[in-house]
Amino acid sequence: MDYHSDRFRDFSLMVYKKEKLVAVMPINRNGELAYTHQGLTYGGLVCAKDLKTIDAISAFSSILKYLNKQSIASLTIKELPHIYLYNQVNNPLNYLLFKCNADLKRVDMHSVLDLKHKKYSSSRKEGFKRGAKHNLKVKESNEFDVFWNTILIPNLLGKHNVKPVHSLEEITLLKSIFPQHIRQFNVFYNNEIVGGTTIFETDNVAHCQYISGNADKNELGSLDFLHHFLIENVFKNKSYFDFGTSNIKEGEHINEGLQFWKEGFGARSITQGFYEVPTLNYKLMEDILV
Repeated sequence: MDYHSDRFRDFSLMVYKKEKLVAVMPINRNGELAYTHQGLTYGGLVCAKDLKTIDAISAFSSILKYLNKQSIASLTIKELPHIYLYNQVNNPLNYLLFKCNADLKRVDMHSVLDLKHKKYSSSRKEGFKRGAKHNLKVKESNEFDVFWNTILIPNLLGKHNVKPVHSLEEITLLKSIFPQHIRQFNVFYNNEIVGGTTIFETDNVAHCQYISGNADKNELGSLDFLHHFLIENVFKNKSYFDFGTSNIKEGEHINEGLQFWKEGFGARSITQGFYEVPTLNYKLMEDILV
């Protein structure tokens, strides 16, 4: 998370039991508030698969108690969507949030395709056919500058007056650190880029961090063609293809057109909660075990 160090004050914690590391929590601090982590898509208590419940309770309680002693009033936790818990059944966080009287402040919805149950709508099929008719080509690239400068930045500025969460320098740095997990796929028409997708890849999920196409994307079927190619070829052996969220304004609204497009591939919604926990509520965990 060093690449975010100019934006967020890191306050990440490690929990030990008898000098053995048993859990970590990525945290950044902003005055009396703490977050897990504003520079990350999701966060929470990271622990080993074999960590026993009693130790998870103790770890979470210890974190809240420590934060409270550091004059931090509350901790906001971004829930980890369940599809990322690959081969992992040890996830007591929701129970711990319940015991600490956590307040649900926001809910985002990820559009996720179960790759064993693909079902394309007629609109997406037609889009793919348009792409094939226009002889579009999909290419993977180790560079991000063409997509960032030609497609992504102009689109975000023009439509929403915002910039990508990651600057070109930041995404390039992340690629150098995680070369097998951050991948860029571009689609071309007559050797000119017309769209692209940036994928963050885990063992069982391909997650679209950025999706963007030029003004001709509907006429060319560029984004339909690109994602059909990724789903049917590059990531066909994954469990899930995560198109990301279609939420705007802190989760209050959904971009209907974007949601419609994603669900045309067969994607359906799973939720991601954002919880605020008063750190003083570590005291509520003292009577769990009887």
